[in-house]
Amino acid sequence: MSTIERDPENRVQVLDEDGNVVGDVPDLDEETLRSIYRDMKLSRHFDERAVSLQRQGRMGTYPPLSGQEGAQIGSAYALADDDWMVPSYREHGAAVVRGLPLKQTLLYWMGYEAGNDVPEDANILPVAVPIASQIPHAAGLAWSWKLQGHDDRAGICYFGDGATSEGDFHEGMNFAGVYDVPMVFFCNNNQWAISVPRERQTAAETLAQKAEAYGFEGVQVDGMDPLAVYKVTQEALEKARDPDTDELRPTMIEAVQYRFGAHTTADDPTVYRDDEEVEEWKAKDPIPRLEAYLRNEGILDDEEVSDIEASVEQQVDEAIDAAESEPRPEPEEMFEHVYAE
Repeated sequence: MSTIERDPENRVQVLDEDGNVVGDVPDLDEETLRSIYRDMKLSRHFDERAVSLQRQGRMGTYPPLSGQEGAQIGSAYALADDDWMVPSYREHGAAVVRGLPLKQTLLYWMGYEAGNDVPEDANILPVAVPIASQIPHAAGLAWSWKLQGHDDRAGICYFGDGATSEGDFHEGMNFAGVYDVPMVFFCNNNQWAISVPRERQTAAETLAQKAEAYGFEGVQVDGMDPLAVYKVTQEALEKARDPDTDELRPTMIEAVQYRFGAHTTADDPTVYRDDEEVEEWKAKDPIPRLEAYLRNEGILDDEEVSDIEASVEQQVDEAIDAAESEPRPEPEEMFEHVYAE
């Protein structure tokens, strides 16, 4: 069913807010489910420590991700090894899943050019801070795979709800539809583009339905349900690689979610958001939702949760120590890769 025909209140969902099954559970083994849970816990703890580092003056401006772990980790797990990820600037969790060390993310926000040194086998494009500028890049990248005959390769391009108001969004989506490229366009609709609310972005009933204008499918999913996000993203990636004769390869996914914290650490969300709104969305937190499901299925218990929390804390501690052991960059280094010698 297309998003235009679907009631937005009935977006794709597998787990309700209490972790009860309300949809079709994707075929994932217990080890993978535990791994998804661990990476979500890792992302949350890393996020909390990164905000603390910034407040202590040990790191520059940082964009928090808390609340968006379900969308990031669920979607990243759907990618195959040869697939590519095109991030915006908040996909710290998804990047870890794809093989980018936490140290690199810390270095980037500490002002080191070395933070952009992505491992060759991670298949991640550099962080894109300008809003929506990565969407045409993603469309062009996916087109290149078609030209080179890489029929088994697909990608995912992340952006926020505010990006749908930019020209680059429309140009990239239009190109993707015309050239039928194997790219999934993943909109993290976290309700706020800095201080601009979702309802000020468009009068359209959903963001996902915008895909219809470019000839391909749009799907709206509960972005705080990691299993639903995985399911929808996996299906979209499979279609990107091997579509039916009557469908185009691209898909736009609108993951409806909420960022619990600030847009960046330079922002004060209390100026434009009510505490009551934040608390209502925190009741939908993706981490306890997945944990409740895993406990009900006998996949997690108290001891395993404690072990995961301890290992996550150690991993983040080691990443911070490694990043802070690097010599501080000199200001002139910012120009080294800008101008030719």
